[in-house]
Amino acid sequence: MTIFVTGGAGFIGSNFIYYMLNKHPDYRLVCIDCLTYAGNLSTLKNALQNPDFRFCKINICDRKAVYRLFEEEHPDIVVNFAAESHVDRSIENPEVFLNTNIIGTSVMMDACRKYGIKRYHQVSTDEVYGDLPVDRPDLFFTEETPLHTSSPYSSSKAAADLLVLSYHRTYGLPVTISRCSNNYGPYHFPEKLIPLMIVNALADKELPVYGKGINVRDWLYVEDHCKAIDLIIHNGKNGEVYNVGGHNEKQNIEIVKMICHELGKPESLIKYVEDRKGHDMRYAINPEKIHRELGWYPETSFEDGIKITIKWYLENEEWWKGIISGEFQYYYNPKYSNH
Repeated sequence: MTIFVTGGAGFIGSNFIYYMLNKHPDYRLVCIDCLTYAGNLSTLKNALQNPDFRFCKINICDRKAVYRLFEEEHPDIVVNFAAESHVDRSIENPEVFLNTNIIGTSVMMDACRKYGIKRYHQVSTDEVYGDLPVDRPDLFFTEETPLHTSSPYSSSKAAADLLVLSYHRTYGLPVTISRCSNNYGPYHFPEKLIPLMIVNALADKELPVYGKGINVRDWLYVEDHCKAIDLIIHNGKNGEVYNVGGHNEKQNIEIVKMICHELGKPESLIKYVEDRKGHDMRYAINPEKIHRELGWYPETSFEDGIKITIKWYLENEEWWKGIISGEFQYYYNPKYSNH
C-alpha cells in the first residue's frame, strides 16, 4: 500500500506520517510539501531515515510535478492535509488560501482521476460550519449542519469540501472528508494558541489573548485525530463526511491559565488584545457518526494531553527555537527540490 500525504511537513500531517509508519510498517508513505513557512523538514528528520518514506518538495498546485509523481509512485490512497490554515493570515492575504486550498485540491483530485486511486481523503475543519452561541451548550455541529463560514480561510476549506463531493458525484471519485476540531500536540507551529502560549510563557513574555478570552473551542489531541483518519481511509464509506471531535470544550482563557499553572508562571503575563475580525465564538462537534460507524472515540483528555504537549515542548526546545529564529528554513536540503 502506498499513501500520498500532502502537507506532511506541517503539524497534523507530520504526526499522521509518524503514526502510519508505526501502525502500518508494511506501507510506503510519500510526503508532498512545498515547505512554506509552516512546513518544516526538520520535523520529518526521523521519518527520512525510514526506507519506506519519501519526501518530495512539490507544490500541490504544480500539475506537472504532481502528475509526474503519480506516474512514479502509483499511490493507492491520497490524504490531503496541504492547506494554508491560519485565520489571521487569511484575513491579510486571502489569495494564497484560495490557491492552495481550492486549486491545489482540484489538481490532486484530477491526478487521482487520471491515474486511479482507492481513496482520496480531504482533511477539513469544523470552521466550515461557522460558530455556535456560547450560551447554548446544547448545540453541536453535525455532518448535516449548513456551511456558514466566517473567514477567507474557512471559506476556502468549505469550497474545497464542496469540490471534493462534486468529484464524487460527477466522476465517481472515491472520496471521504473529515472535519476536525482544534488539534494540539507535538510539532504544532508556534503561531497557534497553545504552542505560542507555551513558548512565550517559558520566555516570560506577554501572553496575548483575543478579546476577553471567552471564545470556546473543542480540542482534539493530534494522535487521536490520526487514528480517526486511519479508520476513515480504510473503512469509511465513499462520499461521506465524518466529524472528528474531542469532547474537550475549553475557553481560550482557561487554556492560557492552565499553561501558566503547569509551567509555574504568573497569570500577570496575560495581556488582553483587540479581538480578531469576525472571531467565531464557539466550535463544538458531535462525533456520533464516526463513533457509530467506525468505532472511533477520542482517547486523550485535555488535562492529560496538555501535560504531554507541554512536556514535549520542554524536551524539544531546539525544534521550536529554530522556528522562532527562522533557522528551520535552512534545514531544507536542496536535493529534495529535484524530486
